[in-house]
Amino acid sequence: MSKKICVAITARPSYSRIRSALTALQARPDVDLTILCSGSALLTRFGRVADLIRSDGFTIADELYTVVEGNEPINMALTLANTVELTASTLRHLAPDMVLTIADRYETLGTAAAAAYLGIPLVHIQGGEVTGNIDEKVRHAVTKLSDFHLVATESARNRVIRMGEHPDSVVVTGCPSIDIAREALDTPLSEVQSDIDKQGVGAQVDLSQDYIVVMLHPETESYGNSFARTSATLDAIAALQMPTIMFWPNPDAGSDAVSKGIRVFRETHHDLQVNYQKNLEGHRFLKLLKNARCMIGNSSVGVRECAYLGTPVVNIGDRQHGRDRAVNVIDVPWDRAAIESAIRHQVGHGPYPSSDRYGLGYAGGRIADALMRDLRPEAKRFYD
Repeated sequence: MSKKICVAITARPSYSRIRSALTALQARPDVDLTILCSGSALLTRFGRVADLIRSDGFTIADELYTVVEGNEPINMALTLANTVELTASTLRHLAPDMVLTIADRYETLGTAAAAAYLGIPLVHIQGGEVTGNIDEKVRHAVTKLSDFHLVATESARNRVIRMGEHPDSVVVTGCPSIDIAREALDTPLSEVQSDIDKQGVGAQVDLSQDYIVVMLHPETESYGNSFARTSATLDAIAALQMPTIMFWPNPDAGSDAVSKGIRVFRETHHDLQVNYQKNLEGHRFLKLLKNARCMIGNSSVGVRECAYLGTPVVNIGDRQHGRDRAVNVIDVPWDRAAIESAIRHQVGHGPYPSSDRYGLGYAGGRIADALMRDLRPEAKRFYD
C-alpha cells in the first residue's frame, strides 16, 4: 500500500526548502503525496505560493485561510491559533500516515500541535538550528512535538539529541534548499530577467550588469524599531547608487513597518535604479542571487543558499544570530555607516568559494529515502 504523506506549507520559504523532496516523493509509486497550504502561502501580496505549487504539478489537498493580518505580535498568535484549529480538522479528514512540517515559522507550531494531538507521526525538517528571535523558541518547541527529525547539519543533529530526542530518530539529510541552489546554476539568466521585468515594479534593472539584492524582515522581538531600521538600511543602500532588486518582507509582527519604510524610500528616491519584487520562482530567485554582487538583509537565504552559491552577504542584526555560516557573510548591527561600509567591502570582494556547510544539493532524495523507513513512533520518552 502507498504511504500517505501530507506536507504542510505555510509561506514562500517553506516551499523552496522542501521542493526537491516533494519531487523525489512524487516520483515514488509507493507514496501518496498531498500538500496542505495555509498562512501567507495563500496571500496574493506575498506572491501566492499555492499557485506556483500547483503549476509545478503537485496536488494541494486543501487551502486553509489562517492569517490574521496586522502589525502586532498578537496577530501572529491568532494566526497560530487558526492554524491549529483548521489544520486539525483537515488532518482528521485526510488521515495521513505522517505529516511533514518545515523549519520555524509560527504557523509551523500550529501544524505540529494539530498533528501531535491527533496522534499522527510528525516529521520536522530543519530542526536543531540556532537563530536570534522568536523562531528559536518555535523551532525547539516543534522539535519536542515531533517524532522524527531530518536536519541539515551535524551540529543541528547534536542539538536535537541534546534536547532529549533519540539518536535513531535524527537523520542528517542536508538542506533541501541547497538542491534548488545547485540546480539554479544552470538556469539561464535571460529567464530571470524576463520574470524580473514582468513581475516587478519600479526601474528596470539589467541583470547582465552589476546589481545588489535586498531582503529585509522585521525582528519580531523588537518589531517597534522596524521602520527606523529599514530606513537606515535603505539610506546606506542609496549611498551606493547601485542597481538594486528589493523584495517585500515576510508577514511577521513589524512587517507593515518594513513595508512602509520601503514605500517611503520608493517615493523619495525616484532617481535610483531600484526594482521591487514580491516573489520569484525558486530556481530563478537563486540564480538572481548567484549573479548578484552582494545580498543585503537578514534572511536565512544569506547564510544557507548564499553559502553554497558563494554570494557575498551583509547580514544585519540578530535575526540569524547563532546560525551556522560560511566565510561569505559579514555581520553588522542596524547602523547606517556599518551597513554601508560592509556592502562596499562585499561588492569589492567578489564571489566566495562555494561551501558545503548545508550540503551539496542532494537532500531531497535523502529525505524521501528517510521517510520510507518504518516511522511508527512508540510513546515518546526523553533520551538521556
